[in-house]
Amino acid sequence: MENNYFEIVKTAVKAIDSKRGQDIEVIKVGDITVLTDYFVIATATSNTQLKAIADEVEYKLSEQGIEPHHVEGRTSEWICLDYTGVVVHIFYSNQRDFYQLERLWEDGEKIDIDEFLVKE
Repeated sequence: MENNYFEIVKTAVKAIDSKRGQDIEVIKVGDITVLTDYFVIATATSNTQLKAIADEVEYKLSEQGIEPHHVEGRTSEWICLDYTGVVVHIFYSNQRDFYQLERLWEDGEKIDIDEFLVKE
C-alpha cells in the first residue's frame, strides 16, 4: 500500500505545483503516528487559489479513481483533503505560520519532491 500512497503524494504535489502553490512540503509520518503515512503541505496566496489548488488535487486524483475519505475547510483559510494514507493541507500563509505543522511533525522524514516540480 505504501507505493500507492506515494503515487497519491506525487499526483498531489504535481497538482499543487500546476496551480502555483508555494512552499510545498511532504513529510513521511507513518513511522511515528497511526493517523496517516504522509502529509502534503502547501501555501496559497488567495482564497481563489486556495480553492483552485484543492479542486485540482481532487480532480487529478479522481481521474485515477481515488476519492478523498474526508474534506474539511472548504470555506476557510485551510483546506484539508484526507486520502487516508495521505493528508493534503492547503493553507493561507498566516494559517500555516500559526499551526506550524512542519514543526509539529519534525520527527517525520522530509521527502525530496524536486523531481515532481516544474522547473521555471
